[in-house]
Amino acid sequence: MPKPGAPPLDADLLQGTLDLLILQTLLPGPAHGHTIAHVIEHRSDEVLQVEHGSLYPALHRLQNRGWIKSEWGPSENNRKARFYRLTAAGRKQLLRQTSRWEQLVAAVNSVLKPARE
Repeated sequence: MPKPGAPPLDADLLQGTLDLLILQTLLPGPAHGHTIAHVIEHRSDEVLQVEHGSLYPALHRLQNRGWIKSEWGPSENNRKARFYRLTAAGRKQLLRQTSRWEQLVAAVNSVLKPARE
């Protein structure tokens, strides 16, 4: 959980990583936008907040790249909702982006460590 009073990180800080988070969220199976945002928020202990203004353009971008597909279906409360799912190309992209993310995290951690003297 974030520290009390600490503001959640907004979508601006997620730029470049939101696609990765969405692809990972869809790995277990199809989900609609509200669920995708909720899962990201929940798994990050509410540190990451995904606004609809960032989520839906990202979903359209991922769909245009062929990494996800969508179809209409009933939601849990029997409302019509668009469900997104990973494609085979999306699974490959998830592996590539995860590897690059891990390299980035390792590089940033190396820079943040105190220098040896």
